[in-house]
Amino acid sequence: MKKIVALDIGDAWTGIAISDALGMFARPYTTVAANKLSAAITDILQKEQIGTIIVGYPKTMGGNESAQTLKVIAHKEALEKEFPHITWLLRDERLSSKRATSLRIEQGKKTKTAEEKLKGHALAAAFILDSYLASLAPIQNYEDEE
Repeated sequence: MKKIVALDIGDAWTGIAISDALGMFARPYTTVAANKLSAAITDILQKEQIGTIIVGYPKTMGGNESAQTLKVIAHKEALEKEFPHITWLLRDERLSSKRATSLRIEQGKKTKTAEEKLKGHALAAAFILDSYLASLAPIQNYEDEE
């Protein structure tokens, strides 16, 4: 089975997460400079069997598109042309970065080192991927047996 990658595309940095082969778990993979994203994707595709790449879709809290949303869509479309053999999907990423920050705060860390900031991007990508993987899981109907 092919793995799934998620991207949290930003202006300066892009967080990358990857699933296991069964598509059950998401883990932070790396963070790369935005201008090195194509090379990073090429590297991942050479090392891993990837079938789908999920791109975080940064809508506003009201569900509207912003200037950042349009940048991400344009970046995704350029990547789709560069890597046409991969399935590309958008996934709502609202609150993924805040969730990554909240996790750090729960761990008792109030300030971020440069390294922690970079890891935060990959963690946000993992939250995006985790959300996508959860949506693929079959819905189970539990009924009381009598």
